[in-house]
Amino acid sequence: MLGLADLSPESEDPPKRGRGSWGAAARPEGVSEFFPAELSMVLNCGRGSAAALIGRAFTYRTRLPGTWGALAVGVLDEPRAKVLAEVCEHASPEVGRAVEAELLEEAPELSLRRLRARAEAALASHDAAGVQERREQAAKAADVRVYSSPREGMATVAVELPADEAAAVHAMVDQLARMLKADGDDRPIGQLRTRVLADLVLRPWDSSRPAVTAQLHVWAALSALAGTSTQAGEVNGSAITAGHVRELLRRLDALGVRPPEGGSVTVGVTDEEGALLATATLDQLRTLARRGCSLHADAECSCSVLGRPAAVDRYTPGAAQDRFVRTRDRTCRFPNCGQQVGWSDLDHVVPHDCDGPTDCANLCCLCRSHHRLKTFARGWRFEMSPDGVLTVTTPTGITRTTRPPAMRPPPEPPAADPATERDEQGQQTGDESRPPGRARPLSTRELITRWKKPEPRGPDDLPDDDPAPF
Repeated sequence: MLGLADLSPESEDPPKRGRGSWGAAARPEGVSEFFPAELSMVLNCGRGSAAALIGRAFTYRTRLPGTWGALAVGVLDEPRAKVLAEVCEHASPEVGRAVEAELLEEAPELSLRRLRARAEAALASHDAAGVQERREQAAKAADVRVYSSPREGMATVAVELPADEAAAVHAMVDQLARMLKADGDDRPIGQLRTRVLADLVLRPWDSSRPAVTAQLHVWAALSALAGTSTQAGEVNGSAITAGHVRELLRRLDALGVRPPEGGSVTVGVTDEEGALLATATLDQLRTLARRGCSLHADAECSCSVLGRPAAVDRYTPGAAQDRFVRTRDRTCRFPNCGQQVGWSDLDHVVPHDCDGPTDCANLCCLCRSHHRLKTFARGWRFEMSPDGVLTVTTPTGITRTTRPPAMRPPPEPPAADPATERDEQGQQTGDESRPPGRARPLSTRELITRWKKPEPRGPDDLPDDDPAPF
């Protein structure tokens, strides 16, 4: 991995343009900002996981060589090596090696929690100024995030705070929850804590403040809304049961079906394979129902009155196209990226400057960072079918395909009979070691072997800019 990173120097990157760039903090010094995305394609994981792996590898090489050696020979296990790498990742090489010299010998005998505490204390003693500087940087980078939960119908809200504030917040929530318990509330204490926190943030009793609304996307089969199906729907990208959908829609007064106050309802129509055919609001559907077919106003017919929005002769997509593509894609379409469509751009797969049409068949959602990669990184190839199946190929030929979330994968081809399959010379080609009809997957070593950068191109050979809102 380190050798691969050395083949992707930062010198090949385009100039930084602020928003959309992952920035130097997201990768080791001197490495291309696009390398973590390329590695994520090889490993078939998220970019964050790939970036964390790269960061640890560079930390072992530059700051903790003894730790890497101990891990390689089995003296130190991976969880403890990872603790040292996480603590020392942003320290200077000299400080990292000093911490390692102090702790490596006893690290195998310490618990993970104790090892982390000792490592953080050693880091502070060797580089107090650096620790304070990194704390200030961490405070500026702090955020609130929402993650899917392994528990059905739940999600996790995570907030990064200075350690003292986090302890104070938890203590306040715990005290208020225990007061409710003492007053006779028989719900579990953990559930009471969650309700206390939600009420403190949402403040449902406070009518003096302006109303705050959230954009909530609900995907469900029509049969599920009618109570005749157990097919799972989706809420903000997380699978839930049809029962959850019905309960949520009841709370939104939408089982009627009508939009909640200040909101809207968009209806999507798909074919039997899940490919999106059309979208419309409830008002648009009522208008279409009232008008009927313009060619056969007085008779029933099979003419289509609703379909995919037409292409427009300009760069910026129309409102109907925007609604259609975001309903179809739901998240950034780059492999293993889950950025919600509200934070994504509508990108021309074939660049507009290269005669790519502003048509739903040529538009897909890409988060700002992957939009930048597609526009400026050399050697990448993006292709999309008319129904929205996106294929992404790295400069070294690694290919991944993503489908719109509602679309079902195509059926597997009929299994070949290894006893009768022959090559061009008439020799039997069957392989009893794998299921018939399945190609042998490439091993990690074979994938790495294929990782050869294309020949450098001249400064005038950069791709044409697809005008992007960076």
